[in-house]
Amino acid sequence: YSCMKCGTCTGACPSGRVVAFRTRKIVEDHCSGETDLGDESLWYCTTCYNCMERCPRHIDITDDILSLREQAYRAGKALAPHLKVLGYLHKTGHAVPINEKVADKRASLGLPRLPPTTHSYEDALAEVRRILEGEGVLGE
Repeated sequence: YSCMKCGTCTGACPSGRVVAFRTRKIVEDHCSGETDLGDESLWYCTTCYNCMERCPRHIDITDDILSLREQAYRAGKALAPHLKVLGYLHKTGHAVPINEKVADKRASLGLPRLPPTTHSYEDALAEVRRILEGEGVLGE
């Protein structure tokens, strides 16, 4: 409620330069209780934290957007690409899993085909899945 509507958040937003995303509108709607969880622009935030770093009132804008996204997800309003990423995360432990081209490139550089992450450690992947499932986030 401390927002003074200066617009610094919107001016600092890299997404706002290329899509119809107005950070200040998200903040205003949230403060007034008029957030539309079905608004696709809620998913345009890249979580770069520029808005938070520049806000003269130190409002946790990005954290609020992430919270609203969680509410939207739980209300069944997440966008298909985001659901696909959750599916990858549940399946492989990575939002962008290693594909054959990247695995081949790693091998050509003398690296293991898979990095030492959940790709290589079944126990770590099981833990990622346990956390996601415990939070009610299931893979596709």
